[in-house]
Amino acid sequence: MARVSQEHLDARRRQILDGASLCFARNGFHATSMQDVLKEVDLSAGAVYRYFSGKEELIGAIVSEVLETVGDTYERAAQETPPPLPDVLIPRTLARLKEVKSGVLDSGEWVFPRLMIQVWAETLRNDELAVVMRTGFDKVCAAWAKVVESYKAAGLMPEDADADAMARTMIALAQGFAAQLAVFGAVPADVLQNGLRALMSMRTPDPAA
Repeated sequence: MARVSQEHLDARRRQILDGASLCFARNGFHATSMQDVLKEVDLSAGAVYRYFSGKEELIGAIVSEVLETVGDTYERAAQETPPPLPDVLIPRTLARLKEVKSGVLDSGEWVFPRLMIQVWAETLRNDELAVVMRTGFDKVCAAWAKVVESYKAAGLMPEDADADAMARTMIALAQGFAAQLAVFGAVPADVLQNGLRALMSMRTPDPAA
């Protein structure tokens, strides 16, 4: 019997993750059954369970993949000279996520924003998923902190700037914008970039003025 290539295994796993992401974004975790996932990916139960033991493991794999994508984007940015500023880096991160989670719902909505809201809600009741989320979030914060340190090295920020505080704030901006996309629909791509540039242009007022 011919051995199945690693490429085939990876492609099948990708097919299952993409199909499950569509199902979860469309109807939420609790309203989606494994039968729904099987129908979406057009595979037998045996083919799917070879990769994932059930819905919980699928959810964890999707969350881990998203967080790894975000962390990798920031790690790469920290190595650039000069490092990309937030008005470039955050839209870039959302664009990377759109590549990884490229599915589109029947309504035309991009999968990731709706999926993100589902994940955060599920984390409040699912202790195992909360651990996955916390671990991944800590890694993303650490990667963003490296970007902040590269800003300092390039003379773009004061040496005493709080790297962790900035990391959490920038992540919150990306999450908040994604939440707006999920709730209100498509927003022009340059809105986030223009808003960040406006914020970055602010200066502390001169008391003597």
